[in-house]
Amino acid sequence: MMLATEALKDFEKITPKKIPEVEPFSQGHRACQGCGEVLALRLAAKAVGEKLIAVSATGCMEIISSPYPQTAWKVPWIHVAFENAAAVASGVEAGRKALIRKGRFPDDGAKIVAFAGDGGTADIGMQALSGALERGHDFTYICLDNEAYMNTGVQRSSATPYGAMTTTSPPGKKSKGQFTWKKNMPMIAAAHGIPYVATASPAWHIDLMNKVKKAVTVPGPAYVHIFSPCPTGWRCPPEQSIETARQVVNARIFPLFEVIDGRFVLTRDIKKPIPVKEYLKGQRRFRHLKDEDIAYIQERVDADWERLMALVKATNPETGE
Repeated sequence: MMLATEALKDFEKITPKKIPEVEPFSQGHRACQGCGEVLALRLAAKAVGEKLIAVSATGCMEIISSPYPQTAWKVPWIHVAFENAAAVASGVEAGRKALIRKGRFPDDGAKIVAFAGDGGTADIGMQALSGALERGHDFTYICLDNEAYMNTGVQRSSATPYGAMTTTSPPGKKSKGQFTWKKNMPMIAAAHGIPYVATASPAWHIDLMNKVKKAVTVPGPAYVHIFSPCPTGWRCPPEQSIETARQVVNARIFPLFEVIDGRFVLTRDIKKPIPVKEYLKGQRRFRHLKDEDIAYIQERVDADWERLMALVKATNPETGE
């Protein structure tokens, strides 16, 4: 299999003056006001283009985009169960490969992309995802992470951050809300040794689109994890969605990076981070936290950042970056 580095050698970046005009995901969907997830989905689809075959797990984006008899998708799209987006994408890839090999189907360069939320990725879909990555299927998996099971009533997932209030992790006299730390899916994906892994935020839309474009350019499996604010579930103003997606990066809570052939590349270095408290205070899901709780979260964020910086330095010995 060709290395990602080689495949991206002549990569043509998307720039503010060269944003794709295609809209594989159209207007007319039924997402909530200020939904950061549907914006991330639209940007990702634009980056892939019209030769997109979308495999969509049950979740918010499936619900709001396909109310029968209508659809917001202008490309081939299949709705699958909560847990098996990666497995179905694997089957689509294998089936197309067989049909092309037998001359029954033209190789039109279509890109297979699986879309799922954090619950469908980090929880019930993780087994299928791990298997697909391990087998080396040529597809891209995009996790649209809004940090809970939002379409079924804001239940906690393993991607829900520590201290967050959800309907199944309510704060109380003996509880801080969510008591476990957010599962680090990008690192788990990278541990499979796949060619390309990236994190992205809709607050940096050009960066997001370029990462998705790289993911579908690289042969073999690729994983992109996109931070997707949910004003409805997070109890924050809809007009603050993009600012929230910016603050989480500037607080070093959600670092933006790539893993290319095992090499960690920081794509946005936050030299002067804002306090974690600045990010948390805009969301009512964290309003029960006390100063000592926020200090505890700040310590964890700082430690995680240092671990990431160590990986960047260790995998880039020639530059020391």
